Amino acid sequence: MHTFAYARVSTGAQTTENQILEIEQQGYRADTTYADIISGKVPASERPEFSKMLDTIQRMKTNKRLVVTKLDRLGRDAADILGTVRALEELGCAVRVLQLGDLDLTSAAGKLVLTTLSAVAEMERDILIERTNAGLARARKEGKTLGRPKVTTEETRKSILERLSTGDSVSQVARDHGVSRATVIRIRDEEAKAA
Repeated sequence: MHTFAYARVSTGAQTTENQILEIEQQGYRADTTYADIISGKVPASERPEFSKMLDTIQRMKTNKRLVVTKLDRLGRDAADILGTVRALEELGCAVRVLQLGDLDLTSAAGKLVLTTLSAVAEMERDILIERTNAGLARARKEGKTLGRPKVTTEETRKSILERLSTGDSVSQVARDHGVSRATVIRIRDEEAKAA
């Protein structure tokens, strides 16, 4: 069986040597090792060395496994990790995570862990959406203006519409009022819809 080891650190001041050593101490001899120096916020598929490793795994016809020290090496969040593990499983690659007691995430027990992670991730997303909506509702109730600040005042809007109605060009009106052409066109279109 061909064994891949993958390690990741966030900055150049850190080293992947400890992760590789931990993999070896667990009895795995990596045939091929890949390592990225990149933020954990970057999805696995966008990490340069991880992408190269996926290409290699895809081309190999022999049995293969990937060994990582921690779950976060496989993605930035639960959804990314799930997608990564599913992609590896489709390529016929077992995925071992030492942090989880050397659990193979492509096994029945591993799939249970992944399903649990997926449910937790979905719950976290739902809670985040609920909090965001509650915060927006509270801000509206307090009379706060939401969204981008208006570029023009009501007086400016009236002036722009008057100038357009007398035949002035959009470009000239935009220059005279110190706004973009897109703003003038938006004001014109909004007025046309309201009429």
